[in-house]
Amino acid sequence: MELGTSDRGRLERIVADRNSVAKHVYRARIVLLAGAGLGTTRIAHRVGKSEPTVRRWVERFTTQGVDGLLRDATRPPGRPPLTKAVVERVVAMTLHELPPDATQWSARRLAKAVGVGHGAVQKIWAAHGLKPHLIRRFKLSTDQRFAEKLRDVVGLYIDPPERALVLSVDEKSQMQALDRTQPGLPMKRGKAGTMTHLCTAPVRQERSGSIRQKSRLLPSIRP
Repeated sequence: MELGTSDRGRLERIVADRNSVAKHVYRARIVLLAGAGLGTTRIAHRVGKSEPTVRRWVERFTTQGVDGLLRDATRPPGRPPLTKAVVERVVAMTLHELPPDATQWSARRLAKAVGVGHGAVQKIWAAHGLKPHLIRRFKLSTDQRFAEKLRDVVGLYIDPPERALVLSVDEKSQMQALDRTQPGLPMKRGKAGTMTHLCTAPVRQERSGSIRQKSRLLPSIRP
């Protein structure tokens, strides 16, 4: 392959310029070595590229000149982007539908139902601020003396009377949700769904020593 004076000068300037893009430099070196009469195997060894790569850029230079070495061929995307209808369907199913055998959608379960990859579902959830696995639980006490009782209990810990003995029984380890006392609020974009809960705690019978379940409404304070 013979190189013209102008083409050789441009290629040499690309190789000598420290600000040149690395891929432009090795492409220019391939063409310069080909113009010097080296074979494909020797060029590949000198540049550190494969023989198909050497042949590709020599052919590109032959058809498009130096400008062809400075731009990449356009390629179609590996996967077509999701359509607006698919995105809207994923969002609608996440907000308004439940899977038949689970309490909330998982990325893989919803992806299988819609017919897309689970990575696409995760990207859609992140873009719309959706987190189906998060639920905020709250319970407001209906006891009119709740505030008074709360102050008495907290006061025993903060400022107990002299020679007082305070016994605390932690029932959280065996709490069990039985029913929902109020309808939960649905999940919205950027907000988790809400759910109330009615719990039971085990109470030991002193006479027989057995454990029986006694339903207790366990109040909590919502900030």
